[in-house]
Amino acid sequence: MTAHLEPEQGIAAGVPFLAVPPISTPTPESPVVVAWHLMDPPRTEAAFAAAIPLEGLDAWRIYLGLPMCGSRLPEGGQDELMRLAFEDAVMNVQGPIAQQGALEFPAAFRVLQERFGFGAGSLALAGGSMGSAVAQLVLAQTGPVAGITAKAGVLISPVAQLRPVVDAVGRRYDMTYPWGPASLEVAQGLDFVARAGETVAAGQPALRIIVGAADDAEGFLVPCERLLVALRAGYDDPAQVELVVVPGMAHALAEEPGIEPAPQTPNAAVVDRYATDWLRTHLLD
Repeated sequence: MTAHLEPEQGIAAGVPFLAVPPISTPTPESPVVVAWHLMDPPRTEAAFAAAIPLEGLDAWRIYLGLPMCGSRLPEGGQDELMRLAFEDAVMNVQGPIAQQGALEFPAAFRVLQERFGFGAGSLALAGGSMGSAVAQLVLAQTGPVAGITAKAGVLISPVAQLRPVVDAVGRRYDMTYPWGPASLEVAQGLDFVARAGETVAAGQPALRIIVGAADDAEGFLVPCERLLVALRAGYDDPAQVELVVVPGMAHALAEEPGIEPAPQTPNAAVVDRYATDWLRTHLLD
């Protein structure tokens, strides 16, 4: 008889999480998907779970909160986060969030393994926008160092290269970011086209990249195309990496303010289907 467990929220090694159990009775061999949200809507783990529930996927779905977001916003809340971003987006916000999110993952994952009893099954990683930067750092860097290897992944509206993303945000707010040696070093660390070889060396996880046709082309679509080429060049089977462009979709996957769970938008439903189908094929096989 199948046990119908309820989703559970909590803190794992300082990281907020929402854990949604598998459809079938959980076992140590149950597969696991770990996902990080966007900084645009949906901008919390609960809101991301509502937008991208991976409906029908028989796996643990663990949604993690990003540093400096949701319950970990700096004092002053979203306004203070925006102030820090306008002061220096790369050094104050984007770099620290991506780096800390990747560094804190292994300890949080170990706590979640103990708490929910999984760990013998396959792992996939997913992320939207800045959450995708964390997922890619974990895939290429902090996961392998900790002995945690992902079999598959889904990158949604991803940061493929930070510098074009920062320039895109600058166009959005009619400002030019003043690149310097320190911020260029951060951008280099978040250039996943240049770091594609590390993802290849980490086991060639099956990756689906999903981006909106109405997103900023130079900031997101073109870098995603570069990432596809760079990864496929190193994979034994290039079909293990795929780019999907969703017509009419911009960057966000939910309506503002994107903090609480909200009804799924049509574009998010499309992304959810693409993500679920990919993971059903490459995680559950």
